[in-house]
Amino acid sequence: MNLLKSLFTISSITFLSRVLGFIRDALVASIFGAGISTDAFFIAFKLPNLLRRIFAEGAFSQVFLPILAEYKSKQGDNVTRRFISYVYGLLTLILIIITILGIFTAPWIVKLIAPGFVNSISNFNLITTLLRITFPYILLISITSLGSAILNTWNYFSIPAFTSTLLNLSMIGFTLFAIPYFHPPIMALAWAVLVGGMLQLCYQLPYLKKINMLVLPRINFQDIGIWRIILKMGPAILGISISQISLIINTIFASFLISGSVSWMYYADRLMEFPSGILGVAISTILLPTLAKSFINGNYDEYSRLMDWGLRLCFLLTMPSMIALIILSGPLTIALFQYGKFTSFDSYMVQNALIGYSIGLIGIILVKVLTPGFYSRQDVKTPVKIAIFTLIMTQLMNLLFIGIFKHAGLSLSISLAACLNAALLYWQLRKKDIFSPQTGWFKFFMQVLTAVIVMAIFLLIILQIITSWEIGPMWWRLLRLTIVCIIGVIIYFLTLIILGFRIKDFVCSKYSYK
Repeated sequence: MNLLKSLFTISSITFLSRVLGFIRDALVASIFGAGISTDAFFIAFKLPNLLRRIFAEGAFSQVFLPILAEYKSKQGDNVTRRFISYVYGLLTLILIIITILGIFTAPWIVKLIAPGFVNSISNFNLITTLLRITFPYILLISITSLGSAILNTWNYFSIPAFTSTLLNLSMIGFTLFAIPYFHPPIMALAWAVLVGGMLQLCYQLPYLKKINMLVLPRINFQDIGIWRIILKMGPAILGISISQISLIINTIFASFLISGSVSWMYYADRLMEFPSGILGVAISTILLPTLAKSFINGNYDEYSRLMDWGLRLCFLLTMPSMIALIILSGPLTIALFQYGKFTSFDSYMVQNALIGYSIGLIGIILVKVLTPGFYSRQDVKTPVKIAIFTLIMTQLMNLLFIGIFKHAGLSLSISLAACLNAALLYWQLRKKDIFSPQTGWFKFFMQVLTAVIVMAIFLLIILQIITSWEIGPMWWRLLRLTIVCIIGVIIYFLTLIILGFRIKDFVCSKYSYK
């Protein structure tokens, strides 16, 4: 299998989803600005999103997928189908209980995750109502994510990648056409999330049927495979939850800052997630099932080469993205969000948070590449221990930076903690002799570093020529920004080619490098 081709397919579809996401966020920013109502929605949407990452894309899928790959390889379709049915039953039961509890305990949850809003009864009631509407999204998207894990195991990578676009389309549609029918208007976004979750779930069903893995949920706690998942889920949930707990704590800190802080961090996070989603999630999506297959088959040399490929690709694409985000943070924020009620002050505050996030982009994506190295071997404990230490360090940095940099200090803490997390994961991979770097790393790194420096110089020169990004409608701003980005990409890869870099070295069908 040509992994670079698969990566390109997933990245292209993810790019489409991110573009739709930016359109969605630009509409929300223009109509609602950055204030109490948007803070309320982003807080309400944060919790089901965090639970989704824990029970779906996070702990559950990372435990489930390697075991599923083993069943597919050794047990045959009938046994695998029965195993999937039991997994669906277990996950559905857990999520129904969580959803019901979440709806009924919404006021107490708000007091816990956004204590800065408790003093205002109207704001508190608004967040509580929004949370109750969006909470069932966790049930819908988690079942969808389980389907995505199954499709990825059968090498149907493009279908799960496209699924996320449906949420963005739902939110764009509700923002454009449904706002007049809701009071307060921000309620439209909450219902858009719920409808988007339904669309995502329904979209995957025909493809699961096509591979004969569309099954009804069944409960069977005597199945050995289910108990393997249950026993590994505890440490996995703890590990994934730690990073999500860190985000919740950041929200608690931000709720005590000036109005708009939660929204500024949200918009900055969305910009940072553009390269993180396109690169990190795409690489991780491909690596986890591929590494699991190599490990199950006992091909440890191929396993190590796959890890090396993922790390090289991460540095190749993430380093220029990180520097470009920092340099273009102002133009990006202005071109995408500074319209209507979203002021120049809001843009400046988002820019500060974006710079803080961008510093740790390399660490954030490296974690997505390194973690599958443990989960594919069904080693859950090691990344959990590292995550606990990282959480402690994050909160210490929060206390250190929030007084100086305010909301931007919170994003900076996340970034530095991600770099620390990545460094510790890499150290453990080497210590446990799981991964051995291939030859040629020094030459490769110097090529990338030189190309990044040349690109940065050209971008800084261009920004001196283009000074007024506020002028003109959105299409004109985005056109200029797109041209600048294309120039940066061309300069970066042209410099790499001059230095002797060849794209064929990353095809990865043979997992070899020069």
